[in-house]
Amino acid sequence: MKMKGSQIVMECLLEQGVDTVFGYPGGTILNIYDEFELHGYKEKIRHYLTSHEQGASHAADGYARSTGKVGVCFATSGPGATNLVTGIATAYYDSSPVVFLTCNVSENVIGKDSFQEVDITGITMPITKCNYLVKDVNQLADVIREAFAIARSGRPGPVLIDIVKNVTADEADYEYLPVSEHPNRGHLATMLRRANRDLKTPEPDQGDIDKLLALIEQSQRPMVLVGGGVIRSKGAVPEFRRFMETLDAPVGSTIMGGGACPGNHPLFTGMVGMHGSRVSNMATAECDLFIAIGCRFSDRVATDPSTFARKAKIVHIDIDRAEIDKNVRTDHHIIGDARRVLELLNEKLPKHDYSEWRAHVFSRRGTVPKPEDMFHPFEVLETIQQLTQGDAIIATDVGQHQMWACQYYHFSRPGQLLTSGGFGTMGFGLGAAMGAKVGNPDKVVVHCTGDGCFRMNCNELAALEYYHVPLITVIFNNKTLGMVRQWQSLIYQKRYSQTDLDRGPDFVKLAQAYGLHGFRAANREEFANAFRQALALGTGCIIDCAIDIDTMVHPMVGGGTPVTDFLLD
Repeated sequence: MKMKGSQIVMECLLEQGVDTVFGYPGGTILNIYDEFELHGYKEKIRHYLTSHEQGASHAADGYARSTGKVGVCFATSGPGATNLVTGIATAYYDSSPVVFLTCNVSENVIGKDSFQEVDITGITMPITKCNYLVKDVNQLADVIREAFAIARSGRPGPVLIDIVKNVTADEADYEYLPVSEHPNRGHLATMLRRANRDLKTPEPDQGDIDKLLALIEQSQRPMVLVGGGVIRSKGAVPEFRRFMETLDAPVGSTIMGGGACPGNHPLFTGMVGMHGSRVSNMATAECDLFIAIGCRFSDRVATDPSTFARKAKIVHIDIDRAEIDKNVRTDHHIIGDARRVLELLNEKLPKHDYSEWRAHVFSRRGTVPKPEDMFHPFEVLETIQQLTQGDAIIATDVGQHQMWACQYYHFSRPGQLLTSGGFGTMGFGLGAAMGAKVGNPDKVVVHCTGDGCFRMNCNELAALEYYHVPLITVIFNNKTLGMVRQWQSLIYQKRYSQTDLDRGPDFVKLAQAYGLHGFRAANREEFANAFRQALALGTGCIIDCAIDIDTMVHPMVGGGTPVTDFLLD
C-alpha cells in the first residue's frame, strides 16, 4: 500500500507496540504530527506534550526504565534536536532503550546552514548505540525497525533517527510486518548484515562458568557486587536472587543495581564506593573473591582502581566485552547476558555457608548520624517507605537527595529506582517520574529532588497539571547546592563559592501557580501529614521539606582514594 513517509512512521510505531510518545513539535516534523489528526493515530498512540524537549527525553527514558519497553521521543530540527542531547547521553550512560526521532530540513538545503539545520547524527554519534539520517523514503520502515531492534537488544541503549523533511512527504510502499519477522525481512536483514549487527547475544562459555564455580569453592570470603546490567536483563533478577541466596555471601550494589537485591535483605550491605556503606566498602577491601555482575567499575564505585578489592580475585560478568578490564583489572571474566550466565551458574552451584564471614562483615553496621533537633532526610525516606509500603517508584535528580534515597529507601524490584547514575543529570527526575507514572498508572510515583535540581526541570509541572499526572515531588530544600557544598566543606576549607541558593522561588506558591497542591514540612510529623494528603488527593503535589544546610551524606570517600579512606564515616 502506498503511504507518505509520515504515515509509515506511525504505522511502524504501531508495529512495535508503541502506545506512548513524548515530544515537542516544530516545523520540520509537522508532517508526522499532522498524522495524529489526519489519520486518527491520536486514538492509538498517546502523545504527551512537554514544556521542553529535554523534559520529553527524560520522560521517554523514565517510561523505558520503569516499564521495560522501548521509550519514544519526538523533536524537530536544530535547537529542538540539540535540546535532546543531555537526555540521550543520560540514557546512553545508563543503558536505557529509547528511540529518539527527529526531522531535519529538506535534503535540497542540507549542508547550507539552513534555518534550524543541525547535524544531529554527528553530534550524537558518541552517545547512541546507532543513529541514522534517512534520505530515502523506501528505507524508512526498515530503518525504524532496525532502530528498535538495536535499542532493545544486547546491552540496551538509545538510538536516534533523523529524517529529512521531504522524506516525510514522499510516498513508498508499506506492508505491515510483525516484529518477529523483522530480522528475516529481505532489505532489513541486508542492512543488519552490512552494519555487522548481531542482535543475538552470544552464549556464555561453559568453561568460564566452571572456572568461576571453582573459584567459589576455593573462596573463604566472597563478595558480590550487583550492577545495572542485572536490572536491564529481562528475567535476570530472580536468577540473581537464587544465586546470591545459594552462595550466602554479602551483596553490595552500584547505584544502578538498586532493586536487584531487596534493600532489607539480610545479605545486603548497601552501596559500594564513594558513598558506599562502611559495611560494603570494608567487605570489598577484605574479601578474597569479588564477583561483579553487570557493572562498569566507574570511578564512583572503584574510587582508586589500583587498590580496589586488592586482596581478592576479581571476576567480572558483563554483556559488553568493552567493559572488561577497562577500569579495573580482573582475574577472570564471563561475557554474556546476566540472566543466562546466572542460569548456568545456578544449575551447578551448591549451597554454601559463609555465616562466620557474614557475621564479621555485618559487625560494622552502624546507625544513621541524626541530630535529634534536626529534620533529617532519613525521616523523609523512612516515612515514604512506611506510607507506600515500600512499593513506590522513586525517581531522583542528582546530588545529596539521590544518595539519601538510595541509602534509606529499600528498593525491592527492577525499575523501582529511576536515577541518572552514569551521566549525573540534574533535571532528570521530574521528566523521568512523569514517564514512569504514565507507564505505571497504578503505582505511586515519588520524585525526590533538591532545590537546586528542581529549578532545572520545574517547567514540566505544566505537563503534570494538564495531563492530570498524579505524582508527588518531595524537595529536600537546604537552600544550597548540597553535594557541591559538602565537597566545599570537606575539601575546599568551607569556601562556599556560588553554591548558596538564598533566593526564590517559593515552591509552594510555584505549585499553586501551576494549578497543583503545595505543602511545607519542617519535621517528620508535618511531612507525614503532607504526604498522606498528597496520596489522598490523587493529583500532582509538591512537598517542600526544610533540611539543614549542613546535613551531609555519610559516608564519603574522596575521589582517587581507596574505598576504605573515609572523609566522613
